[in-house]
This record gives sequence, C-alpha cells and structure tokens, in this order.
Amino acid sequence: MSLRVAIDARLETGKSGGVEAVVLGLARSLSRLHDGDEEYLFLTFDGADDWIRPHLSGPCRPLTVPWPRSQGGARAAARARIAARAPGLRAVWRSLPVFPWTRLPRPRPSEGTVERAGVDLVHFTIQSAFLTDIPSIYHPHDLQHLHLSQYFSAREIAKRELHYRTYCDRAKMVVVTSRWARQDLVRQYGLSEEKVVVVAWAPITDEYPSPEQAELDRINVEYELPDRFILYPAQTWPHKNHAGLLEALALLRARGHSIPLVSTGHLSPHATVLKGQARRLGLSDDIKWLGFVDPATLRALYAEATAVVVPTRFEAASGPVWEAFAAGVPVACSNVTSLPEQVGDAALIFDPDDIGAMADAILALWTDAGLRRRLAMRAKGRVAPFAWDRTARTFRAHYRRLAGQALTDEDRVLISLAQGI
Repeated sequence: MSLRVAIDARLETGKSGGVEAVVLGLARSLSRLHDGDEEYLFLTFDGADDWIRPHLSGPCRPLTVPWPRSQGGARAAARARIAARAPGLRAVWRSLPVFPWTRLPRPRPSEGTVERAGVDLVHFTIQSAFLTDIPSIYHPHDLQHLHLSQYFSAREIAKRELHYRTYCDRAKMVVVTSRWARQDLVRQYGLSEEKVVVVAWAPITDEYPSPEQAELDRINVEYELPDRFILYPAQTWPHKNHAGLLEALALLRARGHSIPLVSTGHLSPHATVLKGQARRLGLSDDIKWLGFVDPATLRALYAEATAVVVPTRFEAASGPVWEAFAAGVPVACSNVTSLPEQVGDAALIFDPDDIGAMADAILALWTDAGLRRRLAMRAKGRVAPFAWDRTARTFRAHYRRLAGQALTDEDRVLISLAQGI
C-alpha cells in the first residue's frame, strides 16, 4: 500500500534562511527516490510556491494550503499599513510583559487540507506547525529563546514555549540536527531520548553544479566583489553576531589589515543597526551586504571566498559550515553549542565574545595559505559522510517506521545510525 507523506514547506522565499535551504534539499533528494512506493506532498501557500515547484518531480508534488488569516488577506494588509505609519508600534506591543489575562496565539488546528488528501504522516520541517490527529514529525530546530532570552520579548518566549512544547508532545518523533541539540531538548523539555532523533542535513549547495568561470565572472561584476574577501552567509539577526565580526574587522584595520567582508542572507530589521555600526567603524567600503541570494549564487560565492567566518552565538548546527567544508573553503567559527562537535579539527574556533581572538583567527586564515589548505583538506573529509541522498533515505525509513509499514534492511541500518549518531 502506498504511503502518503505531507512535508511542510509553507515558506516565503528569502525569509527563512537555512530552513528554506534544507526544505529544498529534501525536495530535490526525495524527488530522486524511485525505488519505493511513497508519495510526498509538499505543503505550500497559495501563490507562494515558485521557489520549490521546479524542484519537485517523481514521487513529489506540491499541495496548496490557504494562508492563515494572520498572514494573508485583508488583516495582513491592514497590519502592514499600520506598521508603515507607526513603525515603533509593533516593538511596543512585543515588549509588553505577559500577564495572566494576556491572550497568546494558540497553536492552530489543521484547516483540513492534509486530512482531505488522505495523508498518513505529516513532517513539520518548520517550527510553526499545526494541530492534527495525523501522526507527525516535528523540527523545533533549537531552543535559542531559553539560552539567549535577551534577544526575545517575554511575549515571544511565552509563545515559543507554548507552541514548541505542544508540537513536541504531540509528535511521534522530534528531529534535531546534532547531538548537542538532542541533549538540550531532552534536558529542557523532558522528552525521552528515543523520541528525539538526530538526522543531519547535508550542504544544499552540493545540489547545484560547480560554477563555470563565466558564471564566476558574472557574479563578480554584478556584485562588484573585491579580489579577495571573507564570507558570512547568515540573516542579520542579533545572535548571528555580525556586530562582533565588524568589531574584529575594525581591530584588524587598526593593525594595518583591511579585509573585505561579503555578507549574504535576508536583511532583518537589525541590518539597519549593523550598517550604522559599519559606518561608525569606517568599514562601509569594506562590507558588501548582498541580502538573500539563491543557492547557485551562494555556491559561486563560496568558490570565490578566501575563507568563511561564522561568529554566531548560537547554532543547533551550521549550514554555512557544511557548505564551506563541501566547497573546500577554510572556516573560522565560534566555540558555542554544537559547533565544536560539528567542525572537529577542521576549522579554527574562537570565543564569539573575544574580539581579539576572532580577529586573530580571521588574520590567520587571511595570511596563511598553508593553513587554509590543511583546513580545507580536513573539512572535505569531515563533511563527506553527509549527503542529501542519505538524508532522504533516512527520513523515508522513519516515515515507514512511524506509519507501521514494512522496513527494508537499508531502512533498519539508517534508523540505527540516526539513533546512535
């Protein structure tokens, strides 16, 4: 009997960072699985599936769901008009304490699409799931709000706690991308270790061909890239610590080393603060803020970069680290959360709050070609076991297991590896 799985892809392109990348990787890799009897329905918002539709084929197809009232239609348009006229109003509302009589948005029930489609299992790849009696897999991704509460309003923390705990409790399986994240989720939410499974993502850039020289030349001209630069692909959220990176670059400039930075990723409201900081530090001419770029362009940027620097203060697992490793680009990154586990001896690590240590790591990569070569060789070996075909087959094995279907020998091996990773 065919197994029908709904996979949550209710995203607007360019706004979800690494989550969008991994959903694309899952779509492309599941589309290539022709040795099973499964059907994968990717849930997309009406009119917002251009980013994923070209990547769905074989057993995969889109399934349109309506926009929630809070995200589409007249109410959303009205809120957008209010935000434009009174930009500080939302910040004031979010800063209010959560009183007992304050109404938090409750987890939403399914509006019926997956039930009408005869779905056997729902795979929630994003935190904003919905309530359904259909068995589910849930990705909370991380519990950053409990570790870096200074970056969240009391209202946002309360909402995340309500939603994450609800969806974790209801899920048949909870998925994370590193052992560190698994241990954190078990400790913070009291989930059983058997319920929380590690399935590592692979680099999405590997799904795209190596750029030809003509493509590299085009990107260099289009973005006016310097001859050499370091790359940081991350949305401009405060915890990503672009601010610390700018301080490190200013320190290096004071020491006589001008090192250009190319930053990609959705420009959140915090980007205005960062651009002002860059001006005050005299770095404006050294920084390229490219915003969101597609994976093929990002792969070309990796090919051109001298090094990748990831100064984040929190990461359940870093997509940019894997992408840089796969591209053979040396990495310097923070020593926080899951990153030491992820990089091993294949990258330089530093305390993200130690600007001097960050600057030293950047300078070492910038000036020492031998070090860059050694790290790149280690990195290739470090990331080699992680491929999208394996990720897709691992999820398919769990889909079959949770739906009570017969497992192949390969399924059993992949499930065992995921449990013991």
